[in-house]
Amino acid sequence: MAKFKAAFVLVTLLAVAGCSVPGPGEAPDGIHDPYETQNRKVHAFNRQVDKTFFGGGGAGYAGTVPPFAQDRVSTFADTVSLPQTVVNQILQGRLLRATGNTLRFTLNATIGFGGMFDVAAEWGLAPDETDFGETLKVWGVPEGAYIEVPLLGPSTERDTAGDVVDLFTDPLRYVVPRPERYVGTAARALDSIGERSKFKNTVDSVLYDSADSYSQLRLMYLQNRRYDLGEAAPGADFDPFAVDTEGF
Repeated sequence: MAKFKAAFVLVTLLAVAGCSVPGPGEAPDGIHDPYETQNRKVHAFNRQVDKTFFGGGGAGYAGTVPPFAQDRVSTFADTVSLPQTVVNQILQGRLLRATGNTLRFTLNATIGFGGMFDVAAEWGLAPDETDFGETLKVWGVPEGAYIEVPLLGPSTERDTAGDVVDLFTDPLRYVVPRPERYVGTAARALDSIGERSKFKNTVDSVLYDSADSYSQLRLMYLQNRRYDLGEAAPGADFDPFAVDTEGF
């Protein structure tokens, strides 16, 4: 099994090395989307799934779960993600940031009652996230084409490959036995649901009220992701919250 995992990660890295990149003048707007036809079909599927689970008029997670409990889930999800973050920061050569996150994990996992409280932030160690997609960017791998992934949503070829590798680079996977290791996975999933519920009005306006929800979401994702990575974002004058709600 270990050899299979290593081979799988290697194949993923070789695949991302071949990420499609636009030729001269092929992406003048900064958006490389050669798979738009397929992406729009996936977007329609994702939109239907979202509507099924989050499209009701109820209060949702953010409106029914007490804020204190939401904060505990969010903090725990962040804590159990820190070892993987440290691995990526080491691979990126950002040793100071890796050291800071190691201290964050140590403090929150101990005096933070198993990661339920972010005591590290009170010591000046603010959250500092990263992933293998950013690691690939640091290594010089191009962004590649825009992709919308079933259930997971907007991504790029580079980030999709990074997500696959991240499945195998979490140290807790190899030291925490089953079924306890799935508690962290469940917390991260619940935290994502909480984020979706917390920004329900904004997300709903993009997905269900905009003239072209696919284009709107694609631009918002690329802007935010490239900003986080320190790259030039497309449509610098575009306001992602100034949504066109006519004609849909």
